[in-house]
Amino acid sequence: MTESFRRSGEYENPQGPQGDAYQGAYPQQQHASSPVNPEWPPPPTHQPMQQAAQQPAAQPVTGEPETTQLPEFSALPEETPHSAHAKQKRTRGPIALLAAVAIVAAAVGGGTAYAFQELTGKTQVVSSSTTTSVVPSSKKGDVATIAAAVSPSVVEITATLSNGTSTGSGVIITSNGEIVTNNHVISGAQSVKVTTSTGKSYTAKIVGTDSAKDLALIKLQGASGLSPATLGNSDGVQVGDTVVAIGSPEGLSGTVTSGIVSALNRDVTVSTDESQDQQSQGNGSGGGQWPFSFGGQQFNGDTGSSTTTYKAIQTDASLNPGNSGGALIDAGGNIIGINSAMYSASSSSSSSSSDAGSVGLGFAIPINTVKSDLAKLRAGSTS
Repeated sequence: MTESFRRSGEYENPQGPQGDAYQGAYPQQQHASSPVNPEWPPPPTHQPMQQAAQQPAAQPVTGEPETTQLPEFSALPEETPHSAHAKQKRTRGPIALLAAVAIVAAAVGGGTAYAFQELTGKTQVVSSSTTTSVVPSSKKGDVATIAAAVSPSVVEITATLSNGTSTGSGVIITSNGEIVTNNHVISGAQSVKVTTSTGKSYTAKIVGTDSAKDLALIKLQGASGLSPATLGNSDGVQVGDTVVAIGSPEGLSGTVTSGIVSALNRDVTVSTDESQDQQSQGNGSGGGQWPFSFGGQQFNGDTGSSTTTYKAIQTDASLNPGNSGGALIDAGGNIIGINSAMYSASSSSSSSSSDAGSVGLGFAIPINTVKSDLAKLRAGSTS
């Protein structure tokens, strides 16, 4: 609302014949103004500042002459048409300011985490509930829209080992290059190279690892202006929810698959032995099978004697070697898990890689587990 409300007759004849806003001394105003209507309600206790400055308080009508006094404004010079115009502009200023504040408040109410990220230079982890949509609400659940929104936040990771190389994936969580991935993707790496969705390559250093949760944090060197993902709330995930997976299976970066959440809180066991990880990963780009055990059975090889077990989200979205460390995404475009293990149809090391593939049995580390571990990883823990 850009117009101020006034009662009929309240501001009649505010200017003199020559256009002066207030001609002569203030006592001359009284005979030109309309009589005070006793039926009008009293003004509010605290009037807006602009109205208080423009309209002197109404004086009671009596038979005795009265002297009008302006508190603290009696020394103001006589106003001109220009000053009256300036007064009108000043009246609109606070209204425009209030409108701007209202727009900002609405934006913050709709997406607090995103606004905070923009104002702080995108160096903070963006977090939201699963009710917040990264994609437009009209496109919620649309795989193409989700892929377009989140793919820039997923990278390919190539780790150089003592006996070869391995390929995995990672999720950008800050614009300056913090990336979450699986510990087994970079375990034993002598160097780490990261390629973004635009094809730009960076050297990365390992900041912290947590083998008990199969998580790692790496940091790109000289990176800025990247597209961080929004971390959702895995506690709100339900069986049957639509999910999308993005990663680099077999070195094919930016691969998108979709499915549903098949089960929750699955006990998945993976190796924490660095030498075991190197053995499973050192078969060339994307060739690692990432052995794990589930339900008392071994999959994709032997996990060895040093293992850890975590609660995982099970999904039938197609996952293949190279998807490890990539994103599992809900229908709103929020990251709800880090893909970590998948059953391959070929569990024998003698089988050809063409026999390997997804059979609809994949697992992801819940994103709430990741968020609770971030401080430890950032502190440089190497457990």
